[in-house]
Amino acid sequence: MTVRAETASGRARPDARDRVLGGWSGRIAGNMLGKPVERGDYWTRDRIDRYLRATGALPLADYLPGPPAGGGGFELRPEWRECVRGRVHGSCRDDDVDYAILALHLLETYGFAFTTGQVGEVWLLRLPYLQTFTAERAAYRNLANGLVPPATATHENPHQEWIGALIRADVFGWTSPGDPGRAASLARRDAVLSHTGNGVYAAMWAAALVAAAFTAPGPRAAVETALEQVPAGCRLARTVRHMVALHDAGVTWSDALAEAERETAGLHWIHAVPNAAVITAGLLYGGGDFTRTITLTVRGGLDTDSNGATAGSVAGVLCGASGIPRHWTDPLEDRVRSAVFGFDGARIGDLAERTLALS
Repeated sequence: MTVRAETASGRARPDARDRVLGGWSGRIAGNMLGKPVERGDYWTRDRIDRYLRATGALPLADYLPGPPAGGGGFELRPEWRECVRGRVHGSCRDDDVDYAILALHLLETYGFAFTTGQVGEVWLLRLPYLQTFTAERAAYRNLANGLVPPATATHENPHQEWIGALIRADVFGWTSPGDPGRAASLARRDAVLSHTGNGVYAAMWAAALVAAAFTAPGPRAAVETALEQVPAGCRLARTVRHMVALHDAGVTWSDALAEAERETAGLHWIHAVPNAAVITAGLLYGGGDFTRTITLTVRGGLDTDSNGATAGSVAGVLCGASGIPRHWTDPLEDRVRSAVFGFDGARIGDLAERTLALS
């Protein structure tokens, strides 16, 4: 007889297959939730909540509603028609999902001993140049011009500490369940193609966070474990620890994010450090509940689709696909759009099975 462990709520604990599918599904759902309001200099926390009040959707518990009659003076991203509730039919194409697919292909092609140079080869072969942005576009251009790592990350690249490497890290966590050190090492090898400093540490932290979620009792433990994989004195680690301390002291979610804004003032809204603060707050104050985690994270602003994707991945691993409410996953129709050559229209379940085979 097989006896499955149960959570405190009495629900059977998710097995590895359920957790990996939860990670993929959570990443895609979180990305879709945040996509209509992805522009941190315009969609501030205050403006996002004003939009939700104007559309009768606060507290947020589902995909964003469409704009109010006449638009209400709000400027959603052009893709909003495919991302708001009632209009979601499979996932939109987005780099937050493209890079997860690309990392899966990387591991299937070269194995876990891949080199940073091979990451670049996969980009050139599988990823269209115009579907890259910020640090990734700089690195891609440098690759095409014959530069090799680490010069690909440093030559004429002002975005070396932005969020791009962080959004590429999840697969390294999904394929290293319960082994944050291994996940961080894989993510670092990928990240140095395009990033330095806190940009690399953010990727290592995110990969370790996902890996830790397979065995951690909750999000706080996963956050703490992931911090062990980055230098304790780096700005990213200091910011994440500060968010943990504010949470532990009973500071409200909104006040904690206001404090993070003061602490990271002057950094671009796509910089890895302030976005790591938003992700951390979403995970801690979400308390392991999938819906609360991704909605708080997206309401936190900045790079909303990337943050929603990472928080959704971690929360999805923690609760498993079986623990994600179906109003998030059913509209995805088990299908992704992707700019990665050979993967457009891929099934989410197939991607999860291929990931599981690697792990």
